[in-house]
Amino acid sequence: MLTCESLTVAYDTTPILRNVDITVEDGEIVGIMGKNGAGKTTLMKALIGLLNPRDGTIKYEGTDLAGTAPNERARLGMGYIPQGRDVFPDLTVEQNLLVGESINAADTDPSYDLVYEYFPILEERNGQKAGTLSGGQQQMLAIARALVGNPDLLLLDEPSEGIQPSIVDQISEKMRTINDENGTTILFVEQNLGVIRGMADRCYAMKRGEVVDELTGSALENERRIADHLAV
Repeated sequence: MLTCESLTVAYDTTPILRNVDITVEDGEIVGIMGKNGAGKTTLMKALIGLLNPRDGTIKYEGTDLAGTAPNERARLGMGYIPQGRDVFPDLTVEQNLLVGESINAADTDPSYDLVYEYFPILEERNGQKAGTLSGGQQQMLAIARALVGNPDLLLLDEPSEGIQPSIVDQISEKMRTINDENGTTILFVEQNLGVIRGMADRCYAMKRGEVVDELTGSALENERRIADHLAV
């Protein structure tokens, strides 16, 4: 579904990503892990089109995305949940969800019933301003906003950041359920060892802008091997 080949991204003259190669197959949940400063969020911004690569290619469903704006990528079926959630604080829950209808032009039937089934608290509070929700509820809203348009691929950046552990567990379980029940492909960035082990089918490890390891199968059960890529 998604491939990056020799992806290089720089801020001004400072390279942040160096020759990154990743693949995400249809129906997978793939993790990207690494310490702060590894380039994980830069990678996600490049994938959705917020940053332009200096070199390399990004392909979605076989189509080269060079020159494609973020809103165009969303229309192709890519849903993006940024680090820090970025809900619209002065809009209601319902109004935030309306924004998600612009995702995936191939599917014109918004999935409000499905979103409220996964996150019932959002239906209870659909008239409440998003900025008054708790951090965990805002994260649910950010995910739901991307889901309402029925994306084929979700790009999820640090879903556990700033959220209490019990809510993190709920969100991780919901993402697995969404993948199992709807076939939604998920690429997520994370530093939380429990989330990585609980969600990922396989996981890339990044260090200083490069992919340095790929963990699959039994390697994802090896807590020490994962922790080695996360420890300061």
